[in-house]
Amino acid sequence: MNNNPFIVRKAAVLGAGVMGAQIAAHLVNANIETLLFELPAPSGDANANVIKAIGKLKKQEPAPLSTIAKAGSIEPANYEQHLEKLRDCDVVIEAIAERLDLKAQLYEKVAPFLHDRAIFASNTSGLSINKLAETVPESLRPRFCGIHFFNPPRYMHLVEVIPSAHSDGEALDVLEAFLVTALGKGVIRAKDTPNFIANRVGIFSILSNIHHAQQYGLRFDLVDKLAGTLIGRPKSATFRTADLVGLDILAHVMQTMHDELADDPWHEYLAVPDWLQKLVEQGALGQKSGQGIYYKQGKEIHVLDPATGDYRPSASEVDSEVEALLKQKDPVAKFAALRAHTHPQAQFLWAIHRDLFHYCAVHLAAIAANARDLDLAVRWGFGWQQGPFEIWQAAGWRTVTEWINADIDAGQSMAQTPLPDWVQAVGQGPAQGVHAQEGSYAPAADSLQPRSQLPVYRRQLFPDRLVGETAAYGETVFETDALRMWHTGDQLAIVSFKTKKHTIDDTVLQGMQQVIAEAERHFRALILWQTEPPFSLGANLQKATERPKREAPPSAFDEFVKKIKKTAQSTILQAARSLDMADALMAGKLAEVEAMIARFQQVSQSLRYSMVPTVAAVDGLALGGGCEFVMHCDRAVATLETYIGLVEAGVGLLPAGGGCKEFAMRAARHAIDGDPFPYLKHYFETVAMAKLAKSAEQAKALSYLTPADTIVMNRFELLHVAKAQALALAEVGYRPPLRSREIVVAGSTGVATIKGTLVNMREGGFISEHDYLIGGKIAHVMCGGDVVAGSRVDEDWLLELERAAFIELLATEKTQARIAHTLKTGKPLRN
Repeated sequence: MNNNPFIVRKAAVLGAGVMGAQIAAHLVNANIETLLFELPAPSGDANANVIKAIGKLKKQEPAPLSTIAKAGSIEPANYEQHLEKLRDCDVVIEAIAERLDLKAQLYEKVAPFLHDRAIFASNTSGLSINKLAETVPESLRPRFCGIHFFNPPRYMHLVEVIPSAHSDGEALDVLEAFLVTALGKGVIRAKDTPNFIANRVGIFSILSNIHHAQQYGLRFDLVDKLAGTLIGRPKSATFRTADLVGLDILAHVMQTMHDELADDPWHEYLAVPDWLQKLVEQGALGQKSGQGIYYKQGKEIHVLDPATGDYRPSASEVDSEVEALLKQKDPVAKFAALRAHTHPQAQFLWAIHRDLFHYCAVHLAAIAANARDLDLAVRWGFGWQQGPFEIWQAAGWRTVTEWINADIDAGQSMAQTPLPDWVQAVGQGPAQGVHAQEGSYAPAADSLQPRSQLPVYRRQLFPDRLVGETAAYGETVFETDALRMWHTGDQLAIVSFKTKKHTIDDTVLQGMQQVIAEAERHFRALILWQTEPPFSLGANLQKATERPKREAPPSAFDEFVKKIKKTAQSTILQAARSLDMADALMAGKLAEVEAMIARFQQVSQSLRYSMVPTVAAVDGLALGGGCEFVMHCDRAVATLETYIGLVEAGVGLLPAGGGCKEFAMRAARHAIDGDPFPYLKHYFETVAMAKLAKSAEQAKALSYLTPADTIVMNRFELLHVAKAQALALAEVGYRPPLRSREIVVAGSTGVATIKGTLVNMREGGFISEHDYLIGGKIAHVMCGGDVVAGSRVDEDWLLELERAAFIELLATEKTQARIAHTLKTGKPLRN
C-alpha cells in the first residue's frame, strides 16, 4: 500500500449482493478502481452473477451510482478465475451473507492472495469481529476489522469501524482517513458488541415504539406521524422505515439482540413480535415484496392492525393540541408539556424518549467510547436531527434525569435498572449534560473526551456539531440581515447567506455587490459557502422544498429523491417565488421585475470579472439563480450530493441571471469550425427541459459544472478544498477572463431549426402551445436573436435578450397561471 493514507489505488468487494454491489458502486463513484467478486455462474459466462448485479445498479432508486456510466468501471470477477487480481488491491471488503461459517471459508480462500499491507474488512452488521478475526490467518489479523456501511452506502454518512483485539491502530487510522476523505463518510469506532452502536440504539427505539404503541392503544400509522418529522426524525419514522429496510432483515437484527443480550435489563422487550414473525413467514417483507406493515390497495394506503392481523385504511391523525405542543421551539418547555399532558399521544411521546434516554445511559460504557460517538452514530445512521443524549441535554439534563428516576421508582419505565451514577454527575457540571465545547463524556475516563486528533480531521474546518458545541465562523468583515462576509485570517474572504434556504433577493444582491468590492480591495479571493446546505434555491422561496439537515436513512432519502425529481416541475420558478418579485408580478409591475433581473445579471457578471478569483463551494440544492451564481464563478467545488439545475422553464420562464448567456458562450467556445449550433442543442435541451443534475457528476455531464471544477466526497471538507482552489488561483497571479466581445451565435437559422423540432413535438401532443412559446423564447436568446447565423455579438447583447424574453413570458396569462398554481399548490400546471 502507498505510504500516503489518502491513496488507495485499487479495492475489491467480495460479494455482489445488495450491499456488496452498492459498496462497489460507491467506490467507483469516488473514482477508485474496483473489483466486484461473486460465485461463478454454473454455466455460460462465469461472471454472469456479477454482471447481473451490476446491471441492477443502473435501475435502482435512489441511484447507487453518481452516473450510470460509472457501472462500466466496476470490474466483474469470480472466486474461481480471478483471485490473483486481489494482489493489487489495497482495501478488500467482504460483504457476503451473515454466517460465520461462510465467511470463514471465504477468508481461507482469499487470504493467500492479499498483499502484506492490504486492509481486510468485513461489512457485517452484527457478527462478532473478534470471532471473525479468529478465522483469519494470524499474519492478517492486525489488518483485519469490521466495517459497517449503512444502506444505501452512497447516501448514508455513517460507517462504523469495529476493531478486533488484534487490529493494528495504524491500519485503522489509514482506513479511517480513506473512508472519511475518499468515500466521504462519517466514521465511528464501535466496540465489538451485538449490532454495534447505531443498530443497537435504533432497533431498541423501534422496539420501544412498538411496545408503547400497544400500551397506549395507538395505531402504527399514527405512531409514524407522531414519531417522524414532528420530533426530528425521518418522515418514514418507525414502521415505514421497517418496510423499506425489509421486515426479514429487521427481524434478524432483533433476533440477534435477543439471542446475544440475555443479561440486558430490557431483554424481554428484544424478542421479535409475533405479528412481525407472521408477516415474515407469509412473505410480506415490506416494500421489496409489495406488502408489509403497509400496503397499497389502488390509491389507498392500508396499515396492519397487529391485534387482528388484518389491514385497515390509514386514517389516523395527530391530536391538534399535541401537534401544537411539538411545534414549540423551546425543548425545555416542550418536554415539560409532553410529560404533563394527559393525552395518550403525548404520554406515548414522553415514554419513548424516556426509555430511549434510560437505555442509552445504561449501555453507553459498553457500546461506545463516548456520548458523542453514540449521538453521531444514531444521527448519521438513522437520519435523526439530534442524537438521544443531545435531545436529553437540550430538554434540560437535570430535570429530565429527575423525571426518569421518578418513573423508574414508580415502575413506569420498561426496565427498573437505575441510571448510572455519572448521569447525575454530568448534570451538575458546567455543561449540564454530556456535550461541551471541550468534548463529550467518556465513561472509561469519567471525563470529557475531545474529538479525534487524526490528521484527516484537520480538513474539517467546521465539523458536524452537537448540542453544547458552538461554531465560531471566523472574523466578520461586514454583516447585513441577508448575508455575512467573513474570513479566518488567511486573506480568503467567505460570504454566507442568512436568508431562508439561502435564497437570493434584492438585499442579497445589494450585499453581494459590496462583498465583491470589499474582496477586491482587501482579500486574495472570494468563496461562496453556506454554513449548512442547501447552497441556494435561487430567488427567495416562500415554501421551499425541505432538505434534511442531516444525512438521511434509506426511507428519508427516498422521500427526498422523490422531491428532487419533482423539483424541475414544482420549484422551477425561483425568481417569481421571491416575495419582492411575486408581489411585483401580481401587481403587474414588470419594470420592477426587470430592474431586479438587471441587478442579478450585474452580480453574476461581477463574480465572473472580479479582480480576485471567485470560488463557489456547493452542497445540496443549487437551483435557478443559485446555479447561475455557480456558473459565473471561476471555479466550483461541489460535493457529490449536489443537486443543481436551471429549472425555471417548467413554469413558463427562462434563466435570466446570465444562465442562457453562459451556455451560448460555451457553445461558441466549442465551435472550432465556427458553427456553435451542434453544441448549442445540448445546452438548449438542458434549459428547455429544466434538467436537474442529481449528483455533481451529472452536473458535469449537463455542463452546469465544468471539467475544471472539483468534486468533494465529504461535505465537511468542502470549505477546506474550496480554500485550496482559491489560493491556487491567487498564487498564479490571477487575472479575470477577458470580456467576450465576439461571441459567434447560431442566429435566426438556429432558432428556426429548434422551432421546427418544437413544432413536431407540439403536433405530436408532447408539449403544449405554451411550452412551444417558452422553448422558442429560450432558443431565441441562446441563438443570439434575429441575426444572421455566424454573427458575432457581445455579452450585453445576450443579457438584454434574456431580460426581454423573461419579461415577455411573465406578461403572458399562461405563465402567470403557472406561477400562481405553483405558489398555491407546489405542483406544476400544464396549460
